[in-house]
Amino acid sequence: MARILICDDSNLSRSALRRIIHTSGHTVVGEAVDGEEACQKFSELKPDLVTMDITMPKMNGIKALQAILQRDTQAKVVMISALGHAAKILEAVHHGAKCYVTKPFDENAVRTAIDDALNA
Repeated sequence: MARILICDDSNLSRSALRRIIHTSGHTVVGEAVDGEEACQKFSELKPDLVTMDITMPKMNGIKALQAILQRDTQAKVVMISALGHAAKILEAVHHGAKCYVTKPFDENAVRTAIDDALNA
């Protein structure tokens, strides 16, 4: 069972991820609504994995990914992006994201990405 931090500015997306994570047997240890809060909660909560939306206010997901990996080079981050943001997804993977999932969520894709990232 992994401890997961959800970072997404959409309440609907956080709710969907929370449900998928719980039904997969993992625990949601916290939620963040922007990149700055994601970095702060990552340091406080030390989760096993982070789901990180790319497009968020204050600090976008790619900058938050970079900041988290500077603090912990072993951090496991699954990026979340809307369809049509292929360039941003490639940039996130280039910067160290373990996997990515596109919105709208496919439950099996989310579960697979989480499992793959945890085992990476």
